[in-house]
Amino acid sequence: MRVALGQVRPKLGDVHTNLAKLLEFVDRAAREGANLIVFPELALTGYLLRDLTYEVARKVTDDEIVALIAASVKIDILFSFVEETDAHHFYTSSLYASDGRVVHIHRKVYLPTYGLFEEGRHYARGKSIAAFDCTHHRAGIAICEDAWHPSVPYLLSVAGIDVLYIPSSGPGRALGSGSDSGSQLFWERLIRTYAQLFTCFVVFVNRVGFEDGLYFFGHSAVVGPDGELVGKIDTHEEDLQVFTLDLSLLRKERYRLPLLRDEDAHLTYRMLGNMLEEQR
Repeated sequence: MRVALGQVRPKLGDVHTNLAKLLEFVDRAAREGANLIVFPELALTGYLLRDLTYEVARKVTDDEIVALIAASVKIDILFSFVEETDAHHFYTSSLYASDGRVVHIHRKVYLPTYGLFEEGRHYARGKSIAAFDCTHHRAGIAICEDAWHPSVPYLLSVAGIDVLYIPSSGPGRALGSGSDSGSQLFWERLIRTYAQLFTCFVVFVNRVGFEDGLYFFGHSAVVGPDGELVGKIDTHEEDLQVFTLDLSLLRKERYRLPLLRDEDAHLTYRMLGNMLEEQR
């Protein structure tokens, strides 16, 4: 399976300009023989929306979303936008489209509202985590902060995913390293750990550019189920690159390291129930 990483620089609040760019990247990826293109978190709108949120929000039936879904007759597309429901709830959502139809929508569950982040002020939290079947594989989506909570990839691994997609708007910020590259280093370690621990492919697609002084570092990457790097966009510039995921590696690694086979999800379920009951 050939996956294109669409490492884009969205224009804040400009849905029409961003839509044109995404469709251009879809065409490029199709010409390069990709089966799927993955875009970063909120690639259709930009990230630091604040009061622009309700202006750029779109329902799944709105023209811009329909245009991207329609483009999936060329190749599969995973894109992210501010989704508005009929009840006027707003979500950070990622939509997987294939053959001109919606296959799956994941609404971001964990909304960072600490430090420089204020997502909980503007968005509703997603209420579910689910795997879904694609043409070539079974997949799951964790949008940025979702992946910083191990429960999300764990639940998806129990659901039998082959590939974990992580669309991100990850800014450069200091963590343990004391430098602005700390978050980048954290992500690099995290995706390799998840790939090896859950013996699945991890596709991490991060945006680039600046918004209100906030720097997004890019460096999108694909990691194999052995924890080894399949490929990386080794830059903080806008780019599109296509990498091959050899799905036969899943069989090899899951035989060599049968962690999923031996995982006792029923034990986890029982113990969590007991712990939550004790905390009441």
